[in-house]
Amino acid sequence: MGKAEENLVEEAEALASELARARAEIGKRVIGQDAVIDLVLSALLAGGHALVIGLPGLGKTRLVDTLSRVMGLDGGRVQFTPDLMPADILGAEVLEENEAGSRSFRFIPGPVFCQLLLADEINRASPRTQSALLQAMQEGEVTVAGHAHKLPAPFHVLATQNPLEQEGTYPLPEAQLDRFLLQVDVAYPDRDAERDILLATTGTDEAVAEPVFSAGDLARAQALLRRMPVGEAVVGLILDLVRACRPDGENAPQAIRDAVAWGPGTRAAQALMLLTRARALIDGRLAPGPGDVIALARPVLIHRMALSYGARARGEDLGALIEEVARGLAPEAAESAGAAA
Repeated sequence: MGKAEENLVEEAEALASELARARAEIGKRVIGQDAVIDLVLSALLAGGHALVIGLPGLGKTRLVDTLSRVMGLDGGRVQFTPDLMPADILGAEVLEENEAGSRSFRFIPGPVFCQLLLADEINRASPRTQSALLQAMQEGEVTVAGHAHKLPAPFHVLATQNPLEQEGTYPLPEAQLDRFLLQVDVAYPDRDAERDILLATTGTDEAVAEPVFSAGDLARAQALLRRMPVGEAVVGLILDLVRACRPDGENAPQAIRDAVAWGPGTRAAQALMLLTRARALIDGRLAPGPGDVIALARPVLIHRMALSYGARARGEDLGALIEEVARGLAPEAAESAGAAA
């Protein structure tokens, strides 16, 4: 093993230790949602954004607040409503007059100028406002009155949606959905976890999460992640999975051809390459395996695909279909991943 490889191993082991501490700190305030914590941490490590879907009262806002503190990020929050305008998010230029009487424009930054933005109920804003966030998510900058303004780095968006109440909403277009690295589904906690939540949050004292990372630490972790090796078997499985989920693909199974209207693009494969590394690190491993691809198939692909009208009428489940395709490509890895879960 060369010096560079030894340094990479040492840095990765140190990062895995820090991630374990971060998970423990987040778990003090976000109880019974270990899978959600791991997915959101993976998105931050991979340098991307996450779409968080869950019913009200399941701790989505609490999760983002806790992440901001533990990861050392400057957090911001925008409650999306139908009357929200792009300037309410991005900021605006105002005309000011100084004591000498001369006038000039000054840019006042909006709430998007932070490092971790909670976009609450993002699908309640108009398409015009949603598109204003698109440039920020993709390019790390916004343009106001013809002038580009860089956003703080690192910059991440965690957007929430309520899966039930869709009246008065504007579904996110495919182009913006594709900008989210993964979709995180927040489920109800089990009985024991819900009991722990009641005891932890309704007394006089409440747990406080301590900072573990800083913004600089996270940036270095993101750079380290991209240096991690990915075996040819994992790369091949990622390609096979993404291409099999395209209904017009040459290797698409008949179930995909019959049920899927459109499938994932190359950005989905890029997301899997990054997220499998992040999942391995969070789990204390120095390289991803096929089980990581299987575990991430649903959260990475489900918002990048759509069922056909006929499949929706038949009541087919897109998530279950993705998992079936993934298991078919790597049955042994799927079996070991299921046993580990």
